[in-house]
Amino acid sequence: MAVSIAEIIVLGLIVDWVLRSFRIPGLIGMLLVGVFLGPNVLDYLDSDLLAIGSDLRLIALIVILLRVGFELSRSTLHRVGGRVLLLAFIPATFEGIMITLAGPYLLGLTLLESAILGSVLAAVSPAVVVPAMIRFIKERKGASKAIPSMVMAAASVDDIYVIVAHSVVIGLYFGSQVNITWQVVGVPLSLMLGIATGLVIGIGLCRLFERFNPRATKRVLAIIALSVILVRLQEILAGYVPFAGLVSAMAIGFVILEKREHMAHEISARLGKVWVFAEIILFAMVGAQVNIAIAWKAGLAGATLIGLGLLARGAATQLCLLNSELNFGERLFVMVAYAPKATVQAAIGAAPLMAMRAAGMDTGPGEIILAVAVLSIILTAPTGAWAIAALGDRVLAVAPESVRDAYDAATESRSDEDTL
Repeated sequence: MAVSIAEIIVLGLIVDWVLRSFRIPGLIGMLLVGVFLGPNVLDYLDSDLLAIGSDLRLIALIVILLRVGFELSRSTLHRVGGRVLLLAFIPATFEGIMITLAGPYLLGLTLLESAILGSVLAAVSPAVVVPAMIRFIKERKGASKAIPSMVMAAASVDDIYVIVAHSVVIGLYFGSQVNITWQVVGVPLSLMLGIATGLVIGIGLCRLFERFNPRATKRVLAIIALSVILVRLQEILAGYVPFAGLVSAMAIGFVILEKREHMAHEISARLGKVWVFAEIILFAMVGAQVNIAIAWKAGLAGATLIGLGLLARGAATQLCLLNSELNFGERLFVMVAYAPKATVQAAIGAAPLMAMRAAGMDTGPGEIILAVAVLSIILTAPTGAWAIAALGDRVLAVAPESVRDAYDAATESRSDEDTL
């Protein structure tokens, strides 16, 4: 397994450097490394590494969301908080409804099976979106209107909302006793409990760090470990109390940034270095799950359905930005940034198929759902990453001096991140 990890890192660094020299996002190459080394092409990766792939993806996702927390100041959230809530719920809902309604006509699924597919496809990928937004924040592009902060915060909450919706639809399909009212109430309740828990832990960590003054690297390790435990707590409490462990992780970073800004910048710098490794592993593991043969089965009908869903998401995104201070180019950027699929689709795309197989049901619908989920990754992750980078560099204005000063302190301590 160690050799497979080493090979992934070496190849990932090489393709990242090559693609970036052509101004192409490096994650595209990392995805391709996973695809070709994975079990569906060359079958070169160690089976033990593939067995723990889900845990590695989770840790990488936690690193991403921690970086979100350490980039979101209270003043920024105060400016864009309302838009964040709109963007977190409305576009995913529109996309899910469109796929639910079009699925029976394009793929021959039942309405409920199409709803399952919609709940798989409706999530945006923070693994693609957040690193790009952090780059724009460091470069102060769009900072005067807090556009990157708004997008990455909304994308993070969007995932949690869609995953909850997916569990509800799956329960309905398999005849489980699902309390719809409780599930609907559970979404905001899980967010509030997650935020409250993260704030309490963040305050406690601030006091502990000040008292014992551990090195920044040890602080990072403690925060990542606590975040993993919070996600495990979410699994334990599932069915009893709605709790969003990933939101707790974000809240930890937020409260440390508010209370101890210098400490937060040190931790954020270390997280940026951890991300160099985590990014390669995450996208390679996502790529290893991509089965091009299965995606091919979805064909033109699957691609059409994905396109219709993205059109609905894009229209809803524009509705959420009505009466905002964003110009046309900036609104177009938000719409594009809100399109890529990868992390959630790789994590739950095969779940309906496995559940149908375990229940002794016809697995045909599950195979279609998996095929379209895989196709969505292939079509939107690489193109989305490229479009975000290209369009953002073109339409996001560099913040004026009055706004730059607010970002200089946040980026100065992380200036060495890109040298890795």
